[in-house]
Amino acid sequence: MNDTIDDDEDDFQEEERGPSKSQLKREKLALQALAERMAGMPRAELERLNLSAATWVALDETPRIKDIRARGRHWKRIANLLEREDMAAVHALVDQAEERERKAAAHLHALERWRERLIAEDEGALSEFIDACPDVDRQQLRTLIRAAQRDQERGRPEAPRKLFRFLRETLESKSGA
Repeated sequence: MNDTIDDDEDDFQEEERGPSKSQLKREKLALQALAERMAGMPRAELERLNLSAATWVALDETPRIKDIRARGRHWKRIANLLEREDMAAVHALVDQAEERERKAAAHLHALERWRERLIAEDEGALSEFIDACPDVDRQQLRTLIRAAQRDQERGRPEAPRKLFRFLRETLESKSGA
């Protein structure tokens, strides 16, 4: 009988203690990383949040701080200020920004794959691209592919860049229409 009472007391004491020091430190580091991420975001996005004046002051002085040790202290300061803010809104905003960045990166990688395939493969990739974008200027695309193949053999970046821009404009006009 005494054993069950002791076990209940141990459970109660563990609940009273709260999170461990390690857990608290992980949470602080996560807040510091969030502060760093927020400082890199455009002000127009951050203005959607209802941040306190002190948090705005800290975010505004970020570009002035050049020393790496001072930057570390600055992230800690912003993290402490963020603890008093509506963290659900902050996390939602940062998650939306990260999702947009992931989509933009995926789009650029897809363009890069198209360019590489069009330069490396002959008619197979070209006909696939034409099927995907039937309104594309085929003659200009073929000309750009030939020029990119020549420039790539010579180690020049100009024509492959032009092909990349053309592909980007073509796919953006297709998705925008």
